[in-house]
Amino acid sequence: MASEAGQQHPLGIYYKIWILLFVLSLFSYMVDYMDVQGFWRWTLVLIFMALKAGFILAIFMHVKWERMALVMTILGPPIVLLLLIFFMAVEGHYTESARVQYLGHDANQAPAHVEH
Repeated sequence: MASEAGQQHPLGIYYKIWILLFVLSLFSYMVDYMDVQGFWRWTLVLIFMALKAGFILAIFMHVKWERMALVMTILGPPIVLLLLIFFMAVEGHYTESARVQYLGHDANQAPAHVEH
């Protein structure tokens, strides 16, 4: 009869994850408050975002308690897309550096002001 009613998870884990999400959000806001700039700003923001999304997916969407086949069905396509985006970024960086090396044009350089 208990299997018909469904599986019950302890409420304590939901409260702990909820508090952890608030802490991760606080860290994310602190990146802006502390005026972190450049590479570290976006790295920290993306890390905190991925951690929060992972905890929400695992606990609140009950993926942690699902079978591995269903987990891979849900998580497989986004992981493959992220891998492809990574490969495209690496190739784009290589292409841009090759253009700068062989053509001598730096895309980050400010355009020259032309006076008439």
